Amino acid sequence: MQSSALDESKVTLNYHHEAAGHHGHPDHRMFGVILFLIGDSMTFLGFFAAFLIYRTMMPVWPPEGTPELELLVPIINTIVLVSSSFVMHQGQTAIKRNDVSGLRLWFGITAAMGAVFLLGQGYEYFHSELGLTTNLFASCFYALTGFHGLHVTVGVLLILSVLWRSRSKEHYSSGSHFGVEAAEIYWHFVDVIWVILFILVYLL
Repeated sequence: MQSSALDESKVTLNYHHEAAGHHGHPDHRMFGVILFLIGDSMTFLGFFAAFLIYRTMMPVWPPEGTPELELLVPIINTIVLVSSSFVMHQGQTAIKRNDVSGLRLWFGITAAMGAVFLLGQGYEYFHSELGLTTNLFASCFYALTGFHGLHVTVGVLLILSVLWRSRSKEHYSSGSHFGVEAAEIYWHFVDVIWVILFILVYLL
């Protein structure tokens, strides 16, 4: 009888501890994710600052003789990536209702959209007349888009990790879904960076 009471007390304490972690106090793991993204954003900020400085210093930008960038594939990629953020959010909404099947569906679609983005970028690289060492603009183009493409690849792997872990229906729930939230925040970050990159490199 006493053992049963102790077990019940432990369950109650664990419940309140989890509730405090999710609703009462900031989750330290999420703080770590946000801190990492802030640091990562500084790297992108450095790339963007260098690009704008080169653009300002050069008398003509892009340098004369630089082949024009095709816009069709990047525009399609932008639509796909921006739309994927909304799709992914549906997955988090689903898990908050304890709908693991919905999480799998929406995250699976997001992973596929991320793969489409990477295929589009690969197609653009393969058919581009720009080489990595063609000129300063070309070097900046590949550095920026390539570094962002690496982040998209990591994002897809994070999504696949969530899908793998969701094989156990007990792994994610409305009260415990840090992995889902972390993957979504990272994906939104990658999305925002691409919009800035697209405007700077392709439109301005």
